[in-house]
Amino acid sequence: VQLQASGGGLVQAGGSLRLSCEASGRMRNYHMGWFRQAPGKEREFVGVIHRTDGSTYYGDSMKGRFTISRDNAKNIVYLQMSSLKPEDSAVYYCAASSNVQYYSGSVSLYNYWGQGTLVTVSS
Repeated sequence: VQLQASGGGLVQAGGSLRLSCEASGRMRNYHMGWFRQAPGKEREFVGVIHRTDGSTYYGDSMKGRFTISRDNAKNIVYLQMSSLKPEDSAVYYCAASSNVQYYSGSVSLYNYWGQGTLVTVSS
């Protein structure tokens, strides 16, 4: 499956942004995750949504501010971000996993990756 992330941009602190990730194949076969990577830092788990039942898991610093949703009919997964902080600035990647332990957030469990979209939060 090929993934295309979009929706990044410049936003002020406290603002909101919604990222989208469109899949070329049958997205319902995969758990869909979001990761981010800031310059000089390791790739960080943002959250993931189950392939069919909609259950979600988030990284600790995202809980309560970020929401992942998906539309399997359209093959699109969304990342709604609110109360953004400058430290949320990063390249955001969507990824697909067929692994039963997808919820662990481990990068190695994700089979396919999008190209990333840049989010910059100004203070």
